[in-house]
Amino acid sequence: MEILSIKDKVAQKSLEKLDIPGIEKLKEKLTGQCLFMFTNMSPFKLNVLLGKNKVLLTARGGDIASIDVIVPPKNTGIAPGPMLTEFKENKIPTKIDQGTIWILKETTPVKKGEPISTKLAALLGKLDIKPIEAKIILNSALSEGILFAEEELVVDVEKFKEKLIQAAQEANSLSIEIGYITPDNAQQLISKAAQSARSLSIESGFLTDDTKEQILQKAHGQAQNISSKLPAEATTDDAPAEKTDAEPKADAPAEKTDAEPKADAPAEKTE
Repeated sequence: MEILSIKDKVAQKSLEKLDIPGIEKLKEKLTGQCLFMFTNMSPFKLNVLLGKNKVLLTARGGDIASIDVIVPPKNTGIAPGPMLTEFKENKIPTKIDQGTIWILKETTPVKKGEPISTKLAALLGKLDIKPIEAKIILNSALSEGILFAEEELVVDVEKFKEKLIQAAQEANSLSIEIGYITPDNAQQLISKAAQSARSLSIESGFLTDDTKEQILQKAHGQAQNISSKLPAEATTDDAPAEKTDAEPKADAPAEKTDAEPKADAPAEKTE
């Protein structure tokens, strides 16, 4: 990578001599002092790289906070005196201990995107707190004849990563569904084919060492199901004796007559 700082008028005259596709559009973007970066790197990758290599600077009055300005609890090492008023004006609680000013609790006097007052900027400088981010910003980039604007070069890496992962998962699922073998899905496809073959073997009743137990269990279950739907069968061979209305009678008693047996008449008495 080569970096060159040059004024816009000089840059325009220099670019006119270059036979590069899209160079005319780039010339229209040149204003004031320009910083050129010549590299074979993708403009998107370059923009991400520049975004990671940023520095924090001390704030000046009127600067916009790049981050939440957090003042932690600590011993400032500053002797008490007029400085106590500055802490109070910025609503930062303090105490005096061992001859120095101590900040009692974490405070956020300014949030990201808010302006920093002159008094707060001076206090933050004394506390060595730097809330202003500085980095090189690509105003535009020319690559393969295409001119990219600043907003087009901003890439949300995490969001892009999530989309790539999702696309890879969907592609893997599709390849498995249609049976297209790749190094990533070979094991899954083999497992799927083995399971399908096993299911077909059980369904068709084709015995194998792996399916014979399931097939026999299935046949046994079907037999029990059929058996439960058959009409009931007789449980004994002999039919029971026929029952009649007439009941057997006991022997009739001897016929009773009115005449009772008489005793032998006594012998006739004679005179």
